[in-house]
Amino acid sequence: MAEGGIVEGTERLMAEGESSCSPGDSSTCVERKRESSSSRKSFHLNYRHEEEVTHSSRDSSGRFINPWPTWQFPSYTTVLRLFLTEKNHSNVPSSKQALDKELPVLEPYFVQNPEQCGRVSSSLRVTWLGHATVLLEMDGLVVLTDPIFSQRASPVPFLGPKRYRGPACTVAQLPRVDAVLISHTHYDHLDVDSVTALNSRFGAELRWFVPLGLLDWMRKNGCENVIELDWWEENCVPGHDDITFVCTPAQHWCKRTPTDDNRALWGSWSVLGPSHRFFFAGDTGYCPVFQEIGKRFGPFDLAAIPIGAYLPRGIMKSQHVDPEEAVQIHIDVQAKNSVAIHWGTFALAYETAFVVDEVSTIVKEAVEGAIGENSYQQSRVKQWTNNVVEQCLSQLNKLGKPFKYIVTCIIMQKNGAGLQTACSCFWDNTTDGSCTVRWENKSMYCIVSVFGLAI
Repeated sequence: MAEGGIVEGTERLMAEGESSCSPGDSSTCVERKRESSSSRKSFHLNYRHEEEVTHSSRDSSGRFINPWPTWQFPSYTTVLRLFLTEKNHSNVPSSKQALDKELPVLEPYFVQNPEQCGRVSSSLRVTWLGHATVLLEMDGLVVLTDPIFSQRASPVPFLGPKRYRGPACTVAQLPRVDAVLISHTHYDHLDVDSVTALNSRFGAELRWFVPLGLLDWMRKNGCENVIELDWWEENCVPGHDDITFVCTPAQHWCKRTPTDDNRALWGSWSVLGPSHRFFFAGDTGYCPVFQEIGKRFGPFDLAAIPIGAYLPRGIMKSQHVDPEEAVQIHIDVQAKNSVAIHWGTFALAYETAFVVDEVSTIVKEAVEGAIGENSYQQSRVKQWTNNVVEQCLSQLNKLGKPFKYIVTCIIMQKNGAGLQTACSCFWDNTTDGSCTVRWENKSMYCIVSVFGLAI
């Protein structure tokens, strides 16, 4: 979906989840009177008291930790080794013409018709504004997620990851916004200039929902109406007591300075209304908690799930889901529809690379599916080779990477004869890639080579 695109009604962006359960209970929230409307507490049923839910945890130094065995943060030597040895094949088009063709930025409807925003009656609507920023219209509320309208995701304006696609609108062009959800403190999700601009425009009428540890930061940057929540705590927007905002878990981490590692919590968000339910995954690796979220609050009408910045896998697996894992989250939380976020904005990782392990897996699955344990039959060799090549090309194209592919397949009977093959290419080793897979069963060999030419 192009930035500025809209998803509403029953448009399906991922396969619908197969299971369902009763929605979690909700009750009316009562706002505590304070000189400031900022708060560290929730006023709804506290799901943390349920033994079967995953609670937030801290280590002996008071820093938050991920409580799942799926979390394995790489050492600094591993990070350095992988980024030095793995090629960056991101291949982001350098020309505006190519970018406009591949990923056009469309003007959202509300720029010309702001009065229509929020009027979705019996449906919900979401507009992707770039990266993890979406504008949600649901049950009379307008909600913004992880707003970043700046050109760089960085503490300084002249260094750090720069957008290759601009935001679909400016803060000044936004319609009325009732609430903002913040998932964690990384600069591509918590942008000080965007926070300041939103606060300047909407002031204390705008309610900010943030995980534990962020209240003081928000106050220092002028935000007054801030609700800080732990995992499974809930609150609401004044005047909209029938819509519950739940801070739900995610597998990630926080850091903005050299010394503040994981001093703040990270999370996803579940928005539970009288007619609709929305799940915002924020930024996360895959872990079992999404099944917990689906069990308590599913099914969701719509989920916003990240799909980008997942390579090199040795670094990113614990903190960023890949597209396949994103689909699993969609299933786990029992989402009827999902929209992909956290892609197409910043070049944060190497996900458009030719990954030998990824391609090899596709080849092995294609060969197993076409040949398996069949015995060698000369009359079926042509059919087998065609099936292997076609299946490989089909799955490679589904990766959505900017390559032209060449696939060759050789099948040879095991009869004692020798076989030696060699392949050679003259191309750009920094952008192109190749791999060869040798497979065998009791009666034959199959050798498949794949060449990927960057486009």
